[in-house]
Amino acid sequence: MSPPLLKISHLEVRYGDLIGVADVSLEVPKGAVVALLGSNGAGKTTVLNAVAGIATASGGTVEFKGENIAGQPAYAIVRKGLALSPEGWRLFAQQSVENNLLLGATPLADRARIPRLLDRAYTVFPRLAERRLQRAGTMSGGERQMLAVARALMSEPELLLLDEPSLGLAPAIVDVMYDSFSALHKDGQTILLAEQSVDLALETADYAYVLQVGRTVLKGPAKEMLDNPDVQRIYLGVE
Repeated sequence: MSPPLLKISHLEVRYGDLIGVADVSLEVPKGAVVALLGSNGAGKTTVLNAVAGIATASGGTVEFKGENIAGQPAYAIVRKGLALSPEGWRLFAQQSVENNLLLGATPLADRARIPRLLDRAYTVFPRLAERRLQRAGTMSGGERQMLAVARALMSEPELLLLDEPSLGLAPAIVDVMYDSFSALHKDGQTILLAEQSVDLALETADYAYVLQVGRTVLKGPAKEMLDNPDVQRIYLGVE
């Protein structure tokens, strides 16, 4: 069996005296979609931020392609082949859709790849092609979420990190987003997906981990987790 693309071992993240993540371990095989589940405050965002270099690991390791990247700056990590689509979008609101996408391609050493990557972004999210000259700040929440994901794809990452992509979106837009993730998966894109929507994530993922108060408490194949009452009742507080 080949080693995982991403391997997190006993990750700990502290903010002063506060513990954001206490003990998280997980693996993401190449070509897989792995869901990171948990209620609000469970530590999902902190884990993704630690992988992306936005949060600093206080302990443990974050290995990407066998290299421990924990503690490296975000600009160095994205150049290694990871990209984060953050919760809350963090777009350049006064810039056009296309300019936001071009900013996502900043880490690329080979600028000749940019036209192909733009075409890919517009193919994955056709609505962005229709709005390529529109300012990002004037778009709907669903369109901004599409743009945040497409911007992350512009660096052509081996591993795409998605933080709460369905949060606050209308059901029809959520369906569009997840159809796009499934298409990316079929094309071989590796994805680590943090979600509060359990059924949605598990229907898309190959494997899943559940966090509770900053710790990995349950893991297994996504199809098995769909039928696991502990996921709903104990760890997510859903009856």
